[in-house]
Amino acid sequence: MAVPAALQWMNGERGVLVLYIARILYAAPISLLAESIALGILSLFALSLEISADHDHDHDPFSRFFKTRPGVSSGILLGAVTLPGLMLSRLIQMLRGLSLNEVGVAELENLQLQYWATFASCFSVLVCFHVILQRQDNGVPSVDSCSNWNKRFSLSCIALCAGICCIAFSAKYQFGWQMVFMLLWVVFHGLVASKLIQRILRTFPACVSIGEALLVTSGLVIYFGDMLQNTVAKIFGYWTSLGYLPVQYVVKRSEISTIIQGMTVGLLLFPLFLKLIFQISGHFKFVDSSRERANHEMKKSFIFYASLAFLLIVVIPLWMQFVHDFHMHPLFWVLDFVFSEPLKTLSLCTYWIALIYASVTRFYDISKNSKTERILLRKYYHLMAVVIFVPALILQPEFLDLAFGAALAVFLILEIIRVWRIWPLGQLVHQFMNAFTDHRDSEILVISHFSLLLGCALPIWLSSGFNDRPLAPFAGILSLGIGDTMASMVGHKYGVLRWSKTGKKTIEGTAAGITSVLVACSVLLPLLATTGYIFSQHWFSLLVAVTTSGLLEAYTAQLDNAFIPLVFYSLLCL
Repeated sequence: MAVPAALQWMNGERGVLVLYIARILYAAPISLLAESIALGILSLFALSLEISADHDHDHDPFSRFFKTRPGVSSGILLGAVTLPGLMLSRLIQMLRGLSLNEVGVAELENLQLQYWATFASCFSVLVCFHVILQRQDNGVPSVDSCSNWNKRFSLSCIALCAGICCIAFSAKYQFGWQMVFMLLWVVFHGLVASKLIQRILRTFPACVSIGEALLVTSGLVIYFGDMLQNTVAKIFGYWTSLGYLPVQYVVKRSEISTIIQGMTVGLLLFPLFLKLIFQISGHFKFVDSSRERANHEMKKSFIFYASLAFLLIVVIPLWMQFVHDFHMHPLFWVLDFVFSEPLKTLSLCTYWIALIYASVTRFYDISKNSKTERILLRKYYHLMAVVIFVPALILQPEFLDLAFGAALAVFLILEIIRVWRIWPLGQLVHQFMNAFTDHRDSEILVISHFSLLLGCALPIWLSSGFNDRPLAPFAGILSLGIGDTMASMVGHKYGVLRWSKTGKKTIEGTAAGITSVLVACSVLLPLLATTGYIFSQHWFSLLVAVTTSGLLEAYTAQLDNAFIPLVFYSLLCL
């Protein structure tokens, strides 16, 4: 009777995640024992919290503190294990590169530090949620033995996670100043993450689930932390000689990654400075007459565009030149890079512009005049992503990296304009975006286009440097552009057998998605072989990766565009 009692908490999504974690831990070598144990304990901790949070379907235990996206589970386990699992998979891949002398110790040590920072970010957020659940239960005597067991188990996981982290660092750094510095650096990530996720959930109510907020929070903290690490290493270069900042943690980035990082972080911070500028200039005051309102909007727009231009032309390039020693203005470097092979890059740009213009105008007209379901209409954009990105990824991967960064910058700027209703584009952008939104978007924040872009871009960006798995950069394009699209279309038209009584996903759709990705891989591999790539992965491992990501798409109620590419990429790296 013990087995059924334990399995009653194991739904489809959790079962797929158990398979995902088990596959990563199975592939981990003994040299990554501490990281593997930490991931296992973190997973158990997240599972116990998710069970506690989702135990009462009629009551959200977090509702007193923040409002999450309605109609979905908390997604704590998925949000907590996705990035640490990805980091561990990448470490396994880097160890293979180290054995082949294609990866330096510096890169491996830096990635290990990022793994522990990611672990600390997710762990601290879980501790924060544990405290919230404890507050919720204070003063309420519990007769539920499972609930009491979860509390004790969560406390045990907290102690074990903290212990394994300290043991790993003490074994590596031998109780010196270096160990203290690295532990403080990791703890700093955790503290920032626990504060940031609360700010995100309160600033954007009902926009994301707990798991989605956890993924965004840990990703932002790691990305900002990496930027801070680069900046501090440049400012305090003498720390290296003193031993406080070991040389192995100062890894030189490429020009493209520096440009993308500077633009992304700068634009993410821009609304904070913009709000401060508007407050100082008094642009939040109420105006009565229409004429005053028009003048007010004009001044507001002028301040916005002037501030944006100053940020893009002066502030961000100054940081780029500081951390990377560009020999020219980064904008001129980009132009020089684009025109270094003008025939290839300009032909690709022309192809993209023509395709995007034709598809956007066509699908926008359909969205206004047709009764086609919006979910199917959005899948056409997934197919367009395949047509747009696959040729560039095979022929011009570096240029595609830069193009993804430019597209992300444009999306961020347009979203800021939409949210702030900046004249003259604010209302137009808002109306256009509304034509492609779904239940996961809100008036406050439209995230669908971001998730699709980042779902395709992140596996490509993560594959920069050593990569012995040629299909890994295609993880987002394959899972979203082909697998997710075919699953939706086939399931919508032919699906009969549903995975659950309440869900819409069908077995036929999932089977079509998995099969289509496998077929696409079999077509893609010969094309990659012509460019010099060698397929070094077993087909069984590929089958496990495709099946796991396909089942996750079928079972999860979270934002699949964000999670599935990362899970698929993690498994392809093994």
